[in-house]
Order: sequence, then C-alpha cells, then structure tokens
Amino acid sequence: MSGFEFIFSLFGLILGLALAEGLGGLARALKASHRVRIGWPTALLGLFVSCDVVTFWMYGWAVRDLLPLSWPVLFGGFVVTALYFVAASLVFPDDPEGWDDLNAHFDKHRRQVIGGVFLCNVALLGTVAWLDGAPPFDLRRIILTWSFFPAALLAIATKDRRIVLGCLIWLIALYPLSAVWR
Repeated sequence: MSGFEFIFSLFGLILGLALAEGLGGLARALKASHRVRIGWPTALLGLFVSCDVVTFWMYGWAVRDLLPLSWPVLFGGFVVTALYFVAASLVFPDDPEGWDDLNAHFDKHRRQVIGGVFLCNVALLGTVAWLDGAPPFDLRRIILTWSFFPAALLAIATKDRRIVLGCLIWLIALYPLSAVWR
C-alpha cells in the first residue's frame, strides 16, 4: 500500500460519508415533499456541496504523487474532510417534516455550509500551493479558481437570498465549465 492509498483511505471514507449524508438528506426531503416545500435555494446548496466534494476528491488524485505521508497531512486532511461532512449534513434538516418550507432551513444554515466549503477550498488551494506552487493568474484560472473565493464570500456575507442564489449558480457553473475549458 502506498502512502497515498493509506492517506486517502481515510479521506475517501469521510468524503464518501459526506456525499451519503447529503444524498440521504435529499432523500428524506423528497419523501416528505408532500408536507414540506424543498425550494431552489436548498437544492442549489446541496448541488454546490456535492460538486465541491467530488472536486476535492479529484484534486486528491491530482496531487497523489506530491502528498507526503505525515501527521500534518493526515490530520489536515481529516479536518478538511470533516468540514465537508458537517457542511453536507447541514444542507437538509434531520426531520424535514418539522419545517414548512426548507427555505427557512436554508436561511438558517447557508452561511455555515458555504463557509465550511470556503474553508475547505482555502485549505486545498494552500496545500496545492505548498506542494506545487500557486496556480497561475491566467484568464482560465482567474475565472475557474480565483473567482470562487469572492463569490463564496459574497454568498456568506449578504442577506439578500437572490444574491446568494446568483452566487450559488455561478459557483455551480464553475464545475462543468472547468471540465470543458482546458
């Protein structure tokens, strides 16, 4: 077993649990949809977290040869993947039927969710910069990498749900855009 396989056995487990937590919350909400309105804000937040978890997993693979097997890497990776798990668990309520409208749940928890994902991305970018140098400031990277941070911060800071939704749409659009813009 390589060092990467050892490290990523823990990271992969927690990231998989984060995805399962988000999907489980979605399933519970869908089962209760006859009593509770899910709404676009919650759906977009769940999609955003899921896309970012998968992207983090992909970055893990991309830096596999650069990650040293060490306590700081293992513990730092645990903290980041734990943040993803907590963020994913906050997207949907444990008991959706306890809410008339999941937009209220969104309003209560979106800052924590987006903030957790924001911190994960800061840690990821910092780690990639430490291992391989900072990403360049060309047009592609400015849009795909660097625009994430002001959009996420705006979504955390604003009180206007329409602005938050616009930020989430932008953030979600970055994932497929990064797949086609090479």
